[in-house]
Amino acid sequence: MDSQSIRLSPSFFDGHGSLPLPLLSPPFRSKPRRSFICSLSTGTKTPSAILWFKHDLRLHDHPALTTAAHTHRSLLPLYVFDHRILFRYSDEMLQLLLFALEDLRNSFKEQSSNLMIRFGNAENVISHLVKEVKATEVFIEEEVEYELRQMIGVVKDTLETFSFSDGNPDIVMWRTPFYDVKRLKDLPATYNDFKKLKLPPTLPLPLAKLPVIEAEFDWGSLPTFSDLKEFIKKKPGKSKESWNLLKDMPAEVILKANLSKRSGTKTNSLNVESIERRRLDKSVFVTRKGDIVGGGTNSVLNALAAYLRYLEGTARDDWQEVHERLRNAETRDGASFTSLFGPALSLGIISRRRVHYEAITYEKERNAGFLSPFGYSAATVAAVVEAVCSMEWFWLVALKGQLSNEGLYSIRIWRWRGHLIQYTAVGREGPATLLVHGFGAFLEHYRDNINGIAESGNRVWAITLLGFGKSEKPNVVYTELLWAELLRDFIIEVVGEPVHLVGNSIAGYFVAIAASLWPTLAKSVILINSAGNVIPGFSSQLFSNERRTSGATRLGAKLLLFYLRLNIRNIVKIFYPTKSDRADEWLINEMLRASYDPGVLVVLESIFSFDLSIPLNYLLEGYEEKVLIVQGMKDPLSDSKAKLAMLKEHCSGIVIKELDAGHCPHDEQPEKVNLIICDWIVAVERKLPSRSYL
Repeated sequence: MDSQSIRLSPSFFDGHGSLPLPLLSPPFRSKPRRSFICSLSTGTKTPSAILWFKHDLRLHDHPALTTAAHTHRSLLPLYVFDHRILFRYSDEMLQLLLFALEDLRNSFKEQSSNLMIRFGNAENVISHLVKEVKATEVFIEEEVEYELRQMIGVVKDTLETFSFSDGNPDIVMWRTPFYDVKRLKDLPATYNDFKKLKLPPTLPLPLAKLPVIEAEFDWGSLPTFSDLKEFIKKKPGKSKESWNLLKDMPAEVILKANLSKRSGTKTNSLNVESIERRRLDKSVFVTRKGDIVGGGTNSVLNALAAYLRYLEGTARDDWQEVHERLRNAETRDGASFTSLFGPALSLGIISRRRVHYEAITYEKERNAGFLSPFGYSAATVAAVVEAVCSMEWFWLVALKGQLSNEGLYSIRIWRWRGHLIQYTAVGREGPATLLVHGFGAFLEHYRDNINGIAESGNRVWAITLLGFGKSEKPNVVYTELLWAELLRDFIIEVVGEPVHLVGNSIAGYFVAIAASLWPTLAKSVILINSAGNVIPGFSSQLFSNERRTSGATRLGAKLLLFYLRLNIRNIVKIFYPTKSDRADEWLINEMLRASYDPGVLVVLESIFSFDLSIPLNYLLEGYEEKVLIVQGMKDPLSDSKAKLAMLKEHCSGIVIKELDAGHCPHDEQPEKVNLIICDWIVAVERKLPSRSYL
C-alpha cells in the first residue's frame, strides 16, 4: 500500500472510476452533497477535525484516524451515547460496549489524547462541538443499516443548516476496505464469480501517532451499566419499554415454561441469569453471561491468538478459558468463532481484515511461510478466514444495495445479532403487516403482494430471513426458534407496533411460534400453505432446542444442494400448477444466485433437524377469530383436504380460504390473495366476527 495515499471507500466511484457518487443514497434526499476521498497529505495541516466513533471502537487499523492524524493539527475523538443506536443493543452488548469504551479511552490517553463522551442526539452534539473547536472536517464511518444511514443523513443536514463563523465543515465518509473493490456497481452477482476475481485482502494499518490535545475540555464520564440502562429507558426507541424486555427471554425458555404449565410439571429454566459469574483477573469474557470475547483491541487479539492455537494446547489460564468457551460454542464445525468474536467485530473493537491478517500469519508460521492450496492446516484458521470473508461479502452486497436503485423494491438493512438482514417497507398509513417467505425464498417472493396490500391502505414490511436471499448466512445452528426470535426482534426494533403476521410454507410455522410466544406482537395470523401438524389432544412433550450437526447431515446438505441446483427449474414449476409461467427466469436465477453464497450449506443442514413437534393447534390457542388459513389446494407437498379438515376440527374460530393453486398461492395468484388478506385485515381491525368474513 502506498505510504502517501490511503484510499477510503473506493466504492464511492461510479462506473467510470472518476466522479464520486453521492455518499448517502436514497432513502436520503437527493440534494447534491460534497464528498471526499481521504488521503495522506504532506502539505500544510488544517486546524482541527472531529472523529465520531460508532462501530469502530479501536485505534489499530483505523483508516480515518490515520488520515485525520496526518492532515490535522488537532483531532477530537468523540463517542455519543445516542438512544437511536443504544436501544437495539442487548444488555450483554451494552456491557461489551462499556468495556470497549473504557479501553479505547485509556488507549487514547496513552497517546496524549482522550475520548470525549457525550449523551444525546448525535447531530446536536456534533454541531455544538464543531462550533466550539472550529472543526473543518467531521469523519464518519459509512454504515449499511437503514436506521444508521438515516441518522447520518440527519447529522449532515444539521451541519449544513447551521451557520458557523469559519464555514461549514466537510463530511468525510470512510470505511475499512477488506478488498480493493474499484467499482462497487460492478460487484459480481454471485460469490463464486467474486472469488474468481482473486482480490487479495488489503493489509491492516499500523497505529497512527495522534496529535497532542492541548486545549482544555470537559471530556465527560463513562456511565455505569445502571446509568446507561436508565438513559435508554427515557427514550426506548420505536417500541414500548416493556417490549424491549421481551427480547431478554429466549424462545426455548418460554416454550418450555408454557409446556410445563400445561403438563403440571415444574421448571426452573426462567432463572436464566440467577447467578452472577465472577470474572477472572485476566478473563476476556467480560460480560455477565461470560460467553463472548470483549474488552479492548489487545484483549480481543490475545483471545484470537488463543483461539487460533487451540490444537497446540496451553498452560496459560487465560488461553485455557478461551479453549473451554470454544468447545462449548462449537455447536457445529467452525460455529464457535462467530459466537465468541462476532459481537466484538460488530462493535469494531477489531477489524475484519486484522482478524484475517492474524489468521493467515499464524497459518504461515505453521507451514514455514507458505499457504497450502489444499486448505488450512488448522480448523480454527479455516473457521476464522471463512467467517470474516463471508461477513465482508454480505457487507459489500448490502452496501451495493444501498447505493443503487436496482431490484423490485427499495432495500433496507437491519442488523440482528451482528448479522445483516434485508427488508423493505411500503406504505405510509394503515395497519402494519409483516410478510415472511418460505424456505429458499426471499422478500421478493412477495413481489406482487407488497404494493398490492399497501395500496389498499396498509403499511407493509417484508423481510428476507437470516440464511436466505441476500441476507447474511452465518455459521450458526438454524432452528425454527431462532427464526421466530428474529421475527420478534424485527417487530420490536423495526416495526415498533403489533402486526398482522403472514407466513408461507415453513414461515407459517415460524409466525405461529412467534404469535404464540409473544402474543402482544401479533394482531392476527395469516398462514399460507403453512408447515406444521395438527395433533389432537396435545398436552405437552419434551422439547429441546439443542441441535448439533453430524457428518451425515453435512453430507446430506451437500447432496441436496447439488440436486437442487440441477433441478431447481422443474421443482419450482411444480409448486405453480395453475400458472407455471410465474416460476420465471428471474425467480429461478435469484434462487440459484443465493445457492452459491457462503454459508448456504449450513442453512440447508437445518432441513434435517427441524422440530415441528409443537402442533399448530397448540400454537394458535388464544387466537380464536384471528387466524386466517389460505390454502392452495393443489399443493404438491401436502394433502390439503386432510390438513384443512384437521385444522377445522381442532382449531376453533379459524377462517379458511381455498384457492385453485399450489404451494405458493400468494405468488401464483397474487391478486386473489391480496384481496383476501386486505379484506381480512379490515375485518380484524374492525373487530368483526369471523363468520362475517366467510
